[in-house]
Amino acid sequence: MAQEFPTVAVVGLGAVGAALATRLAESGRRVIGIERDASALAAARDRVGGQVECTVGLGAAADADLVVEAVPERLPLKVDVLARAGAVCPDHTVFATTTTGLSVTKIASRSGRMARTVGLHAFPSVLGNGNGVVELVRTPVTDPAVLAATTEFVAELGLAPTVIGDHPGFVGGALLMAYLNGAAAMYEQGYAARDDIDTAMRLGCGLPTGPLAQLDQIGLDVVHDTLEAMHERTGDRGYAPTQVLTTMRDAGLLGRKTGRGFYDYGSKSPTPREELPPSQVAVIGVVGAGTMATGIAEVCARAGYPTVLAARTDVRAKEALRAVEESMDRAVHRGRLSTVDHQAAMGLLSGDGELDALAGCDLVIEAVREDITVKRRIFGELDRVCADHAVLATSTSSLPVIACATATRRPDRVVGMHFFNPAPAMRLVEIARTDLTSEATASTVHSVTAALGRTAVPCGDRAGFIVNALLFPYLNNAAKLFDAGVATRDDIDAAMKGGCNFPMGPLELLDLVGLDTSLAILEALYEEFKDPNYAAAPILRRMVSAERLGRKTAVGFYEYKR
Repeated sequence: MAQEFPTVAVVGLGAVGAALATRLAESGRRVIGIERDASALAAARDRVGGQVECTVGLGAAADADLVVEAVPERLPLKVDVLARAGAVCPDHTVFATTTTGLSVTKIASRSGRMARTVGLHAFPSVLGNGNGVVELVRTPVTDPAVLAATTEFVAELGLAPTVIGDHPGFVGGALLMAYLNGAAAMYEQGYAARDDIDTAMRLGCGLPTGPLAQLDQIGLDVVHDTLEAMHERTGDRGYAPTQVLTTMRDAGLLGRKTGRGFYDYGSKSPTPREELPPSQVAVIGVVGAGTMATGIAEVCARAGYPTVLAARTDVRAKEALRAVEESMDRAVHRGRLSTVDHQAAMGLLSGDGELDALAGCDLVIEAVREDITVKRRIFGELDRVCADHAVLATSTSSLPVIACATATRRPDRVVGMHFFNPAPAMRLVEIARTDLTSEATASTVHSVTAALGRTAVPCGDRAGFIVNALLFPYLNNAAKLFDAGVATRDDIDAAMKGGCNFPMGPLELLDLVGLDTSLAILEALYEEFKDPNYAAAPILRRMVSAERLGRKTAVGFYEYKR
């Protein structure tokens, strides 16, 4: 029978410690919450329920069967807490560290109870709500009985334990911290506004919280110290805390806990956006016959715009129209579209095998494959065919918009409109302006995007825009963790879904996007930024060479039924 933990001492009642202590108390255990002094204890009482025995001094841990340290991410502090607890606790006591960035092995060896010390890594949102994943970190000498007991203990709390080796950041921390740091860097560079970054990641990736709001939730001091520890441990510059995190931490702007971080939690409502002028667009054209082109054409027609879909041949145009109709048939079957609206949308949609059919369009959206040579040729032809007032847009997700613009004589009327797949379901459109895009053009596409029922997020003409620039390093790092054998495929995906509340695991998402598409996006990002985090994981190249491309070939990281 595994060792039980009827009495648990939690040292440090910050966000993680308070969430854990509360959950433990709700499970019926005796919980002793320990803080460093009376002042910290007074603040901690507001974060934990009355069931937690709050006190000062590690002597109170003498009766504990399990001691969990949840103090700030500094090695000497964590070692000191566990060493002093070990001096007063009996031989059977198990010790756990909640570190994200430090080495559990180093903490265990220096605090004196190496075989009886484990890592217990979870974010406050997981501990406070639901049945998410907790990473249990073993060292090379962890007693198997201790690991078994803590695994059973976590499961009894209604959480899902997954055992991980002592890799920097484990899985959840390694992937989440680099992603959050990248978002802070994007904000610091002024590339996109705070709300636009968070909106893009929520709507573009289905995340429950944007990265800057998530930084505020975790605490900017916690994230900064974790990143610093991971950078020192790995040398990976993706973990070097961006300057804005350092500045905000030093200023005491730590997020929700202090009432202000990236957001001001005293404000009642955000500042409204400036209203854009109405659009003069009456007819929309779409170039292409693939999934993105047909999806965009469906969105436009369902929004009430006469829409012309131009493909390479008449046959391809007819196939594309059939794909749109079948998509809307499925929407009717699922109760998301009425038969009347289906018929009305199809009545607004026409197809043609020639670009000349777009001559009467006020806005043309190019949605062909990610090949800049092909796109430039199409934009040159569109410039010849379309009226002078027409706005030309590319739906590229990784190529430079300016390269399309300079293929025309109207670079001021060229813009990026990055829809997300599947376009009929996804609500986000990234609007990428080049240095030559006019205000009138930007206003027009923002207005049209709103009329399509989508949320427009402005950004500059930079590879990956917002979503892909933050998403693909995260996906790439997940592939590297899998390739290195740090964790299994299922554990990596479970850690991010159950541990960080992401809607899909990163390896699942790579399969959905397509490994060939993902590789092409990473190559474009690396070409522009020369950042090692964009250097594609070798496993991606191997899988693409083997035509294991994900869902589209029925095999990738997972296997799928055709």
